[in-house]
This record gives sequence, C-alpha cells and structure tokens, in this order.
Amino acid sequence: MSRISEDQVKHVAHLARLAINEEEAVMFTSQLDAIISFAEQLNELDTDHVPPTTHVLPMKNIMRDDVPKEGLPVDEVLKNAPDHKNGQIRVPSIIE
Repeated sequence: MSRISEDQVKHVAHLARLAINEEEAVMFTSQLDAIISFAEQLNELDTDHVPPTTHVLPMKNIMRDDVPKEGLPVDEVLKNAPDHKNGQIRVPSIIE
C-alpha cells in the first residue's frame, strides 16, 4: 500500500511551483513511497540510550582564528567601483 498518493505529489509539486506531468507524478509517487519506507525503518531502532547530537563527529569549533591583516589600498579598491566620492563607494539608494 502506498503511503503517499499521486494527488499529494501533485499538490506538493504545485506548492513548489513545479510543473509535472502524469508520468512524472506516478514516478515521484513510487520514489517518495520508497523514501518513506526507508524512513519508517528508523522507527524500529531502539534509540532510548543514544544521546541527541547536532553532528556525528565530536567537533568543537572548526572555524579558523580571526587574524587581522592589511587590506587593499583605497585607490586600488575604487578602481573597480563604478561610482565613488570622497574615498567611498556610492550605491543607489534603496530606502525612500
């Protein structure tokens, strides 16, 4: 028995603004049903003594240290700016 119907697949496709035809709806229905079956297998596992985690590896902080260093000279940066004034890059106003 299918856990998801073609109508549900079409509805989700519509919500996602995806155009699918009948053949694709049938294909996606069977594929999503298989995915749901695999996910339901996880319910059979005993996870009572497994602590919740946010990552499978014991990582603390994988970010590099923030080290200040010299940036580009202002005149070099302004060469790439289409519009600038008094050492500042000018951009169009977006707030009225």
